[in-house]
Amino acid sequence: MDRVSALDEPLKKSLGPATAKVMAEHLGLHTVGDLLHHYPRRYEERGQLTTLAELPLDEDVTVVAQVADSRILTFNHGRGQRLEITLTDGSGRLQLVFFGRGLHKPHKELPPGSRGMFAGKVSVFNRKLQLAHPTYVPLAPGADSGAVDEDASAVNAFAGKLIPIYPACKGLESWKITKAVDAVLPRAVEAADPLPPALREGRGFVPLPEALLKVHRPETKADIEDARARLKWDEAFVLQVALARRRYADTQLPAVAREPVAGGLLDTFDAGLPFTLTEGQRKVTAEIFADLATEHPMHRLLQGEVGSGKTLVALRAMLTVVDAGGQAALLAPTEVLAQQHHRSITEMMGELAQGGMLGGAENATKVVLLTGSMGTAGRRQALLDLVTGEAGMVIGTHALIEDKVRFHDLGLVVVDEQHRFGVEQRDALRSKGKQPPHLLVMTATPIPRTVAMTVFGDLETSVLDQLPAGRSPIASHVVPAQDKPHFLARAWERVREEVGKGHQAYVVCPRIGDDEDEKNGKGGKKKASAAKGKAAEDAEKRPPLAVLEVAEQLVAGPLAGLRVEVLHGRMQPDDKDAVMRRFAAGEVDVLVATTVIEVGVNVPNATAMVIMDADRFGVSQLHQLRGRVGRGAAPGLCLLVTDMPEASPARARLGAVAATLDGFELSRIDLEQRREGDVLGQAQSGVRSSLRMLAVIEDEEIIAAAREEAVAVVAADPELASSPELRTALDALLDTEREQFLDKG
Repeated sequence: MDRVSALDEPLKKSLGPATAKVMAEHLGLHTVGDLLHHYPRRYEERGQLTTLAELPLDEDVTVVAQVADSRILTFNHGRGQRLEITLTDGSGRLQLVFFGRGLHKPHKELPPGSRGMFAGKVSVFNRKLQLAHPTYVPLAPGADSGAVDEDASAVNAFAGKLIPIYPACKGLESWKITKAVDAVLPRAVEAADPLPPALREGRGFVPLPEALLKVHRPETKADIEDARARLKWDEAFVLQVALARRRYADTQLPAVAREPVAGGLLDTFDAGLPFTLTEGQRKVTAEIFADLATEHPMHRLLQGEVGSGKTLVALRAMLTVVDAGGQAALLAPTEVLAQQHHRSITEMMGELAQGGMLGGAENATKVVLLTGSMGTAGRRQALLDLVTGEAGMVIGTHALIEDKVRFHDLGLVVVDEQHRFGVEQRDALRSKGKQPPHLLVMTATPIPRTVAMTVFGDLETSVLDQLPAGRSPIASHVVPAQDKPHFLARAWERVREEVGKGHQAYVVCPRIGDDEDEKNGKGGKKKASAAKGKAAEDAEKRPPLAVLEVAEQLVAGPLAGLRVEVLHGRMQPDDKDAVMRRFAAGEVDVLVATTVIEVGVNVPNATAMVIMDADRFGVSQLHQLRGRVGRGAAPGLCLLVTDMPEASPARARLGAVAATLDGFELSRIDLEQRREGDVLGQAQSGVRSSLRMLAVIEDEEIIAAAREEAVAVVAADPELASSPELRTALDALLDTEREQFLDKG
């Protein structure tokens, strides 16, 4: 136990209360172990030993030389001071300069005649070579051989050294952190090693104490590589063990097996389908049905390309569960999406969704909608239908998670758009069943394999990568409104052409508009207009274009005479639903909307989409939005309008979206451009703070290998009884997770 407690010691014992307080408040470091795992961000190299005659410009060098003279000069009418020291080594001369409060120490320590080592970057000032504020170490005077030997070893240790640069904060510069690390580094030998010895030796890793010494005080670049390889593995492995244990615990839970019933709802539904399932849909369905038939809860992530038919796959799983006597719940992230799902599922099921109603099929069930903004009477009836079992299926938003909601026999939970729900919401809904229900998580944002293995590591994964037959290609183009205003005019002509052919279009804006900013407490920004966007003002500085203003301008200008309506999140739910119904029925030509249409909206007759200020959206979001067109037989068109200049990163991002329809490819581009923390987001509490060295995108091979090893370790010893050090590391990770869980709660 002592080995553990040594690293749990509070920092104030080693560093004093003042430093410990800054470390805790600004860097989140509380214990000796925390500081040992606060790794250098990079390493500065002191240049190799150079003579003054051969100094290269703009490079880091180390020189050993004698002080020829030293003087303090004043400037700026006596208000400023600088120390100038001239060095010589017999081959040439070099000037050192120190400013401000930093000049008294070197003035005292480097009198004329003294020798020292000096390291810094060579620059030129007044046609003289100089080092500004160099690092230095005074050398002992005297020429006896002992001192010379000592000098030689000191010089070699100083020159060419790798200097760690730490992530710092106000009041704690990198060099202060270096001193603090020096104070606790001897304790590294007491670090408990989470890797089982066989695994560590098998993969040729250095022991943990050695890795910590090498990462903080490397002698060579090879030391840094050794340390990083080892520390990345630790992070990946401990995280994967946590996930493997979660998966193992799930397999130990009881669940009711839900097997297909011949001649039930599913068979009747399939018989009425006007098309056949794709090969991908059949394969994924087989995986899901196999899970549902076991007496342990399914935990599966279904990820698919935009428009790959995930909803149909989920609906068939829901019907299977209803056939087997259970209830199925579909949890959607927004009211618009919940209504959309409810509408499309009841349409797809037809008379099978009319349980207890005139005209319903005899084996029909009831499909109810439950959202936060429903009227009291409708809500009361929906809750009653769920508790009596009258409703076999419910589609809803977060309202489904509330305490008041009771189920007769909840057998399956389908979560749509996982990245908007935390692990806790999933768990809250799962606790509604008498026994844990089966869980199917759907995401339309394709996720690179590594992120799936970390963020959703507690789920098995199915991938739908085939589009249903009859889907049309989508052409995407960037419209540079600022550089080429006539391109924007042509974009509106294209919209009119599509409407002229009997089709419909979306125009998407980043903002709602009107007095939105005051409501959001942002202080009213000046309104931007679609016309003003073409003015020479900086595209970044103006507020994003807004639905209400753009709609007004389009009606008065380029789309005059067309039936234009708006859709946004501030509208009443019934009004939103009415607009979507009119659009779906073809009574609206152009829908000007915010991203409320981003997921799940399905209007096959809509063929064109114009995204205003497209640079304000993320890559995955643009891909999602684009997936709303080209859902029917006619080809789709997506125009990405931007004011950003051609050479900007934003334009490059839009170019990437226009160049490919492959969501997995785009998700990689998206992740490369976002920071690691954003990638992991809040989806997996605690993961974010535990990854200091591991990069989810680059370290795919490490994560995959660590996952395999973790599965093997947990299968052989689920309680980790033979690996107390691993248990300790795991407890530390899960503590963080619990803390964040409480923060969010």
